[in-house]
Amino acid sequence: MSEIKIGTLCSGSKGNCTLIKYRDTAILVDAGRSTKYIKSALASVGLAPEDISAIFLTHSHSDHTSALKVWSSHYKVPIHASRAVCSAVCTKCDRELLCPHTLIFEEQIGDITVKSFPTDHDSAGSVGYRFEAGGVILGVATDLGRVTDYVRDGLCGCTAAVIESNHDVDMLMNGPYPPDLKQRILSRYGHLSNESGAEFARYLADHGTRKLMLAHLSEINNTPELAHRASVAALSDILSDIELAVAEPAEPVIFEL
Repeated sequence: MSEIKIGTLCSGSKGNCTLIKYRDTAILVDAGRSTKYIKSALASVGLAPEDISAIFLTHSHSDHTSALKVWSSHYKVPIHASRAVCSAVCTKCDRELLCPHTLIFEEQIGDITVKSFPTDHDSAGSVGYRFEAGGVILGVATDLGRVTDYVRDGLCGCTAAVIESNHDVDMLMNGPYPPDLKQRILSRYGHLSNESGAEFARYLADHGTRKLMLAHLSEINNTPELAHRASVAALSDILSDIELAVAEPAEPVIFEL
């Protein structure tokens, strides 16, 4: 059995939670959806809530934090985030568990080194994460209005990464969302389109990433087929060297290294 795991327990508009595991250290990135769901998803990959060493939050939106209140009442696990995110979620969980940080920080959790980097999203203190474990680098960056130099540097050299491929622009523009919400999603503080996600996938592949998971797909403005097709096109000449997966909204999808 592989010692290193990275993947989503759930991903999308209804909730987001990503698992990073190395040896006896297991970390959750975000805790959207419900505690009941996360417990079930963990059980399906052979883990229990008691196995989780820490939670790292990317930002404070509810689809990334909705499980915190119930989770923190049952499991006394440290919750790491930027100061702005800790301030935003302090009413959602046991405050004694919150570990506030500057936007750019480094933390050692068991056998895993965690490094943050700022991201552009319409939520104060939003970050992505780089994990160093057993000589392997893993990355998580979703909810991106754009791919900044911080994001490129944060994920450059990752062996495996979970990145955003949120929407198909045509579906978004012709879909049911009101104009102001469409503009918010398309803005530099919104979400990455399939094309932008595919461009970032190519950048990472050109810098050593060999396992790529497309995540945070909109259930209204995207389909797994469209997201996958865009990245396949961007990676077409090197696709045989890449493992490309699409996260599921309510089912774990895990890479093993």
